[in-house]
Amino acid sequence: MKTEVVSAVRAGLAFGGSEANDTSQSGTTATVRAESSGGCAKAIKLLREGEVVALPTETVYGLAADALNPDAVVKIFEAKERPRFDPLIVHLPKSEALDEIAIVESQLARDLIEKFWPGPLTIIFRKRDVVPDVVTAELETVAVRMSAHPVFREVVSMMNRPLAAPSANRFGRVSPTTAQHVLDELDGRIPLIVNAGPTEHGIESTIIRIVDGMIEVLRRGPITEEMLHPFGEVRQRTPASTIIAPGQLPTHYAPRTRLIMVEHLQDFSATPGKRTGALSLFPVAGIGDPGSPRPTTATTAADFAAVRYLSERGDLREAATNLFRMLRELDAENLDLIVAERVPEERIGAAINDRLERASNNPSSRVPQMRDRGIR
Repeated sequence: MKTEVVSAVRAGLAFGGSEANDTSQSGTTATVRAESSGGCAKAIKLLREGEVVALPTETVYGLAADALNPDAVVKIFEAKERPRFDPLIVHLPKSEALDEIAIVESQLARDLIEKFWPGPLTIIFRKRDVVPDVVTAELETVAVRMSAHPVFREVVSMMNRPLAAPSANRFGRVSPTTAQHVLDELDGRIPLIVNAGPTEHGIESTIIRIVDGMIEVLRRGPITEEMLHPFGEVRQRTPASTIIAPGQLPTHYAPRTRLIMVEHLQDFSATPGKRTGALSLFPVAGIGDPGSPRPTTATTAADFAAVRYLSERGDLREAATNLFRMLRELDAENLDLIVAERVPEERIGAAINDRLERASNNPSSRVPQMRDRGIR
């Protein structure tokens, strides 16, 4: 399959502005630079025909299909090589569409929707029969959110149908935050990528459900526990053997290169003769400049072949935005090992550590069972 990249560029051009198409051919991939409306029109046409399309969201790039068309949704699983027991998130065209696909039993959920939608918060609800079982992995619940990204919102609004859209990458791999990442992962597997530049948040949405009047966090993300606390008691779901929402597998978001986590890079000792890369929040004494393959000078520090700093100023939001991009950069350095230093466990730092922990887990970890039908 030939993959086309449609670029909805922001540089000096507001969405909906005018610019002549710029089309180029490279290998098997056609690249088209166009105004947003042109790119969106191509995406909408394909989605209405039951195809999948990679679209930007404010979190990561998503691989979208008509959520109410089971044949189209199956193509998401095929392109990503995603197991059918892992449910998908459904993105709404408007908040009023929620009651068409889900049963909302909590005023707390509606309060959270009013505050955080559109935005990177996914909420688990009881599903209505209109939602195909392939979307929910045969669970009685459905994960729902509304994207705040202008391109995604334009496409889903024009479709006027909910879109299923997990991250646009091979299953278990590092999520894509640019169109090039999508191309690297899915070239030849999907017909279209709509490119709107790097994503804003850089990690996937927060996922919650309401349990006995409390907010239970199933996946950490840009909407932090600190942001949820004003609305009620917040608790983190403990690891379980069953999957009830996307992003709960113990091994996920992983580069091809083996990755381990440490508390302090200075305490790590590299194996002689092995190429080791380092990932830390900000510069560490004795560790080389970002991207510079040079030995360290501190006596307690390892000799790193490549180094990336998530945020030179220690900004956790910036760190989250850079996380997956820098993991991909280190993965391309022909390393034997990536050593990631844990970031402060506060605000969005908790979500960064969650992604790094899952990326560091042994691929042979036991896979959770298919479903948990118990609804509380």
